[in-house]
Amino acid sequence: MIAAACQLGVMAQESAVTDTVALEGVNVTAIKQGAGVGLGTSVTVLDKGEVERNGIVTVRGVSDLVPNFFLPDYGSRMTSTIYVRGLGARIDQPSMGLNIDNVPVMCKENYDFDIADISRVEMLRGPQSTLYGRNTMGGLINVYTLSPMMWQGTRLIAEVASHMSLKFGASHYARVNEQLGIAGSAYYTSTKGQYRNDYNGKLCDHERQGSARLKLVWQPSPSLTLSNTLSGSISRQGGYPYKWVETGQIAYNDTCFYRRTSVMDALTVTKRFDRWALSSITSYQYIDDNMTLDQDFTPLPYFTLTQARREHAVTHDVVARGNDDRAYKWLVGAFGFYRRYHMDAPVTFKDTGIKLLIEDHVNNINPYYPVVWNERNFVLGSNFTNPTWGVALYHQSSIDWKRFTFTAGLRLDYEHATLNYHSLTHTGYKVMDAAAGTVYLSEDIDIDDGGSLSKHFMELLPKFTVTYHLPASGKASIYASITKGYKAGGFNTQMFSDVLQQRLMGIMGIGASYDINDIVGYKPEKAWNYELGCHYESANRRIHTDAALFYIDCRDRQMTIFPDGTTTGRIMTNAGKTRSLGAEVSAHFNFTDDLGMAISYGFCDARFVRYNDGKADYKDKLVPYCPQHTLFAQAYYTCNLKGGGDWAQSITIDASLRGTGEIYWNEANTLRQPFYALLGSSVTLAGKHYTLQLWGRNLTDTHYSTFYFVSISHEFLQRGKGRMLGATLRVNI
Repeated sequence: MIAAACQLGVMAQESAVTDTVALEGVNVTAIKQGAGVGLGTSVTVLDKGEVERNGIVTVRGVSDLVPNFFLPDYGSRMTSTIYVRGLGARIDQPSMGLNIDNVPVMCKENYDFDIADISRVEMLRGPQSTLYGRNTMGGLINVYTLSPMMWQGTRLIAEVASHMSLKFGASHYARVNEQLGIAGSAYYTSTKGQYRNDYNGKLCDHERQGSARLKLVWQPSPSLTLSNTLSGSISRQGGYPYKWVETGQIAYNDTCFYRRTSVMDALTVTKRFDRWALSSITSYQYIDDNMTLDQDFTPLPYFTLTQARREHAVTHDVVARGNDDRAYKWLVGAFGFYRRYHMDAPVTFKDTGIKLLIEDHVNNINPYYPVVWNERNFVLGSNFTNPTWGVALYHQSSIDWKRFTFTAGLRLDYEHATLNYHSLTHTGYKVMDAAAGTVYLSEDIDIDDGGSLSKHFMELLPKFTVTYHLPASGKASIYASITKGYKAGGFNTQMFSDVLQQRLMGIMGIGASYDINDIVGYKPEKAWNYELGCHYESANRRIHTDAALFYIDCRDRQMTIFPDGTTTGRIMTNAGKTRSLGAEVSAHFNFTDDLGMAISYGFCDARFVRYNDGKADYKDKLVPYCPQHTLFAQAYYTCNLKGGGDWAQSITIDASLRGTGEIYWNEANTLRQPFYALLGSSVTLAGKHYTLQLWGRNLTDTHYSTFYFVSISHEFLQRGKGRMLGATLRVNI
């Protein structure tokens, strides 16, 4: 169920300077957000009950529940592409930030992992860059987990579902004394998968994942709190079940997999004074992942790609915030980060790739002296080191005057990125005399290039909001806001294999010539968001509503394109200007203590204002991959059982509908996924210490596609997941 943003206005505060929400014994502390966070922005909040009812253990599970938020399920856990309000891109930097217990997740490839014991999820839509900086131009996802200071006991979970999908988890929360709490959890999931590779007859989307977390909370005095969370996860999966449209089959001959190991440690310290509070949030993040692909996704031996990376990142945020009980409220902070990754990204050309992509291009021009490669397998090697660091200063003030609240904020953000690259290949070919049948020329190719590129970015990110509190029963307000957001620039590391390929072909007299400085780097994407919205909560708290109208002017739009020349990859470039306009509405009705329903709907019309890729002008075309409509509706009824004792206290029945579409797959708007709806339902038996939920998703087995792309003139689709049935047992002791 979706709770409207106006819920935030009535949530309890632990102190005057740190917003703390008590939900079913769960302590949630939002360091940068005052009690009125929902007043000037569009927010969706999911509490623990709603998270469990909808089986949410990852950010991906929130897709469609939130208006105009879409995270398609395709490829692997690496492909965490988020689209929100018409913003988003298939590769590189995200448009939406992710914070877990106030700690920013720096690497987008680490967005999709299972999180045990989620107590609350906040989805803030619209730019949040003033307080949170880079890559929050579309919004911010805040995920909070249980605290051992507010809940003690043992939690167990076991789940079995279609396709031999299993989940097991255990966690324990203990309060050692009045000052110290400790919690530990372990979580494991596995699935055999449901997509079959027709080339070898094996299921290709199998997965095993494990995670663990240790959380310590120490309160040596009422005014001082220290919390440290150490977490890690390991994921091993197949994935990439892309169907070749020409044959209608998933059929590729080389291995595809994604492997990831990640570790995060975060220390949060908060000191409360009489009129203000000071918080420090420090994190270390590590990720070691490997994506290996049959990059042509056909049964033919074209080429394979590997991206093996290790990344270390450190973040530090210092926040001072004034008393929320006063008419004037203020917040000031400083943020810094350093991240460094090393990546090996070899592309291995095989027989069909050598013949069709290299030899045939030359031989069609000069058939009398055909080229024959010395070997039917060679490597275009690339490796990179990318250190990036940034610092920021930010401030936000708000003042209450009569029925108005005025808020203004400003952030100065600076970022510096360096790319050290090394590209190499060692191969060769022969030029034959077709008439004589002899070797006319033998040529060895030895390329060993290296260099360094650097970019720096500086942005001013303002925010202005006016909120009017209506003289109505309950809580009601309308707001208008103007905010600026940006998505960081960077480097197209995957383009180096194409640069190297074109240089190799240039030696043979064909191919395009690339300027590395022009084609590898891209600038930040910037957007102004203009929004008008309202929030309402009835006096008896049985009705919550949230609605917004928005217009987004996006400049230097980062677009994923295929560059000129005979290439196999894609690059990010600042190729266009877009505008998005739309509406969002969500409502939550508790008709009685036992009967309720929720509905959320988002509409977004995102179009190109200016975009010409050199082949066509796409002005006024809809931006691809962004759904025009998102819909979620759910109703539930709880029947309290008499005489059931501790083992059978209630039965809850719910039904839900998730709708998405239509989605255009290309800039020309000639290919699309029509609007589709997925029906779900569950029945939950609850006792004093357990719940047993029988559930089903996509009950009608609706056929739909989640992804489309073109590679070497071949079209591919990934079908969405079919019907899923399962049972989940949760035990709280």
